[in-house]
Amino acid sequence: MNIDDKQLRALDRLAGTWRVTGGAEGTVTYRWLDGGFFLIQEIDLVQDGRPVKGMEVIGRERPFGAGPGEDVTSRYYGSQGETFDYVYEIDGDTLTIWGGEKGSPAYYRGTFDGDAVSGAWVYPGGGGYESRMTRVN
Repeated sequence: MNIDDKQLRALDRLAGTWRVTGGAEGTVTYRWLDGGFFLIQEIDLVQDGRPVKGMEVIGRERPFGAGPGEDVTSRYYGSQGETFDYVYEIDGDTLTIWGGEKGSPAYYRGTFDGDAVSGAWVYPGGGGYESRMTRVN
């Protein structure tokens, strides 16, 4: 990737395939689209006995005639027709993914440790689950 965007470039740590364990089990794969402006996540998980399959496009929004947005955002598209929006941030070894907008009470926070990321999803009202991703390749 040869773009000069430190926040976006930080997501390069996610590129590859990961085995997910914890409250959801399966694999996720992150890959860059040509140009390096968008990271694609392909999801193949099982959560609470249900398949969770979909894809997510992660990058900066850039509407017609405007510059890139302030946050690195994404939209998830699921196989059941659902869509979710997120904001991504990597600060040092900490990955935070907010549901909706930055600062949301629904978020994931995990810590990189070599080829693994361990953390938890937190939901308003006390829900959530622990999750660990281990790099497969």
